[in-house]
Amino acid sequence: MTNFVELWVYLSQAPLFGLTATLAVYVLAQAFSARMGHAAWANPVLWSVVVLAGALLATGTAYPTFFAGAQFIHFLLGPAVVALGWPLWQRRAELRQRWGRLLLAALAGGSVAAASAVGLGWAMGLPVDMLMSLAPKSVTAPVAMGVAAQIGGVPALAALFAVLTGMVGALSGRTLFGWLRVGTDASGMVARGFALGTASHGIGAAQALQDDADAGAYAGLALELQVVLAALLVPLVVKLF
Repeated sequence: MTNFVELWVYLSQAPLFGLTATLAVYVLAQAFSARMGHAAWANPVLWSVVVLAGALLATGTAYPTFFAGAQFIHFLLGPAVVALGWPLWQRRAELRQRWGRLLLAALAGGSVAAASAVGLGWAMGLPVDMLMSLAPKSVTAPVAMGVAAQIGGVPALAALFAVLTGMVGALSGRTLFGWLRVGTDASGMVARGFALGTASHGIGAAQALQDDADAGAYAGLALELQVVLAALLVPLVVKLF
């Protein structure tokens, strides 16, 4: 046992500890998700966060030490978002026909997401900086942090709210779509994917990709539209009010 503790202490200080731990845990979580038939509750992102956070707390490993290695994966978030453009390029003929409706849907969905979050926070008496951190909650975390910093929010809180929003959407999406009787035919999967990408950004898009190729493509489109719209419109709306 003593040798194991000494080995852990040594490894936890290594620069690539965070990278190795993240990759190993995610691979295991992905295998578990596949074994469970990709059930919503078996979401690999959720269980990776739970396991890694639990391990860091149990071992007393400082987050900066972990992030020193994990930052290499963090860097790949940008290219991963760009890569979502490939399925859209494959469906460019459909997008030319639907671009107006999709833009209106993205604007409506993003507006409702931001307004409902801020409205509920205001009704609960939350301070202004928390309200401003809630406004970009349905945008992918790096962009949410940047938007929050511009409008007087707390970037760290904005990232937390964004991740929680993504997890809630990924876990509850299938159930909600079933209650709302959104079909699983071609048009239904497009609607499901676009809704998940609008409300739950990258985590929702990842769940949509597991469900259906069209759902994943339109979830990626919705994610990218929310990034652009939130970056342009949220600071403008805050200044007006």
